[in-house]
Amino acid sequence: MKLFKKIKAIALLTSLVFVISACSDKLDELELNNNFAGGTDFTKTEDMILSLIGVYEAFQDRGWEQPLLISVRGDDVNAGGLGDQQQFADTDNFTYDKDYWMYNSLWENVYKDVITAHTAIEFIERYQELADDSGKALGDQYIAEVKVLRGIMLFHISQVWGDVFIPESSDTGLLLDVVELPTQVQVMQHISDQMDEAIPFLLDMHPNQRMDLPGGATIYTALAIKALANQELKNYQAVADASGQIISSGTFNLFSDFYELFKTPGKLSDESILDMQYSDFGQGEGDRERHLYAPYGPQNWTPAVDGASSGWGFYEPSIKFIKFMLDRGETVRLETSVLFTDRGIAEITADPNYSTLPAWISNTTRDGDVINDYARALFASGKHYLPSNQLISGRTDYGSNKNYQVIRYAEILLIYAEALTQGANGSAMTADQAVNLVRSRAGLNSLNGVTLDQVVDEKFAELGMEWGKRYFDMLRLGRYNELSYDGRTFTEDKSFLPYPQSQVDQFPILGQ
Repeated sequence: MKLFKKIKAIALLTSLVFVISACSDKLDELELNNNFAGGTDFTKTEDMILSLIGVYEAFQDRGWEQPLLISVRGDDVNAGGLGDQQQFADTDNFTYDKDYWMYNSLWENVYKDVITAHTAIEFIERYQELADDSGKALGDQYIAEVKVLRGIMLFHISQVWGDVFIPESSDTGLLLDVVELPTQVQVMQHISDQMDEAIPFLLDMHPNQRMDLPGGATIYTALAIKALANQELKNYQAVADASGQIISSGTFNLFSDFYELFKTPGKLSDESILDMQYSDFGQGEGDRERHLYAPYGPQNWTPAVDGASSGWGFYEPSIKFIKFMLDRGETVRLETSVLFTDRGIAEITADPNYSTLPAWISNTTRDGDVINDYARALFASGKHYLPSNQLISGRTDYGSNKNYQVIRYAEILLIYAEALTQGANGSAMTADQAVNLVRSRAGLNSLNGVTLDQVVDEKFAELGMEWGKRYFDMLRLGRYNELSYDGRTFTEDKSFLPYPQSQVDQFPILGQ
């Protein structure tokens, strides 16, 4: 019963945490023993949730390098230079090294979590064999949630590598028997089909309305992943149908303050569809769930709250992105997306076309944190920044207590609008209405007769620095010239990373 007391406490904190100290041994078993033999009483249906919690914990336990590697190749972001991760910077310049540790870490750890998802499904099915009807129904819901989390993990892996394995059980040995690697088309179709399987068993509500696991997957999380997978397939009618269902539900709204959306006030907002959730539980010491945000932060700052740690400077918004935003007259989205240094401002104003910048552009954020010059980068990502005055007293790590957003409603509006400009039909609203909802929050005028190019630009402005969404849009649309910027040269053969050599050694089919 300690589990449910813990979940209740978490719910009161409006934060979801999946590592339950009282159950750590069982969760370790989930990682280490795919057979789950011995010591488990499968008649205790109330313990079935442990398997689901283990998958949520695995999903959100991202190494710092994983989101960075997924997102670094777009024209919205650069790898910080002069650091100890030269191959990360090389990757940003489309020079790939199959032996680089980040490649293997992303592949190995995400697949480990996918296998954990299969293990959990098999475990839940063991409980269902001995459960009553209500227990079986709850097991069906839990399995559906696991499929959703497995789906987004496979989605990211396939975006990065294209053709990848589709595990069908927890037995990793079966992957050695694969004679033909599933293509990216097959992987994305599989994800879409899995979401169709999951949807009938998921809860019909906003994730932030869940009382059992606040922020957990619902029907709308699955619909969003289905829409994203079909966008990769260029099946735009399926995109319009799935995203239109989310819109028509009336369940989601854009958070009114774009700046605060990525900070503490935006946690599990009505815009959130899928977040990785972290919390200091409102206390300055003791238990916490955290992601390492230091790689995104400036190396040198003077925080408004003394003692707040700086970052590593590994990730910077590109000057191309900043000038694009200036040309559009962007204010709050530019301020939110970019932390400026004086050196960065000087670099922009050295261009005669940008010699005069808006007065609000400064190296001091509205929360009083001063971003000082540092060697590795000219700018830092504002979307991964938590103001020092929002840190819990006693917590000094950069970004501590900050959630990591994966899918939000603004993206759903924009992929719906793009699908319509690509020829799909939709009754949820018009493409103009969808785009203008997003533009209105940004303080921009409405558009009439929205074109594909305008939607793509809106996605660039809205989703910059988020999970490589810009990069993968450019791949899908074949706009490779956009990725050749600031001395980089992109060609189509650079679309996917090479398989990590250590994985090729284990699975020779990857080398074929």
